[in-house]
Amino acid sequence: MVTVLVFGLTLRDAVGETEFDLMISGPTTVRKLLESNQDRMGPLLQFLANREVMITVNKKVSADDTVVKDGDVVKLSHLSGSSCDGTRHIPI
Repeated sequence: MVTVLVFGLTLRDAVGETEFDLMISGPTTVRKLLESNQDRMGPLLQFLANREVMITVNKKVSADDTVVKDGDVVKLSHLSGSSCDGTRHIPI
């Protein structure tokens, strides 16, 4: 089982939950994990495609092709195009 934590109002509104426990049969990638659970996680794929999601696996910054395995924790956080103070655009 992989635990997926969803942070940021935009992502939480898209999926309606903040935490998912997803069963996997073997190692997979973050993207494949989301794609294989489209009924629950499908709306997040568009954010991934737009590079608006910061991914961490077990507290390490990762990418959508990072391999996850049973027991891992995946955290998805929404990235906006502005800085923390809301004044600058940060290229993604």
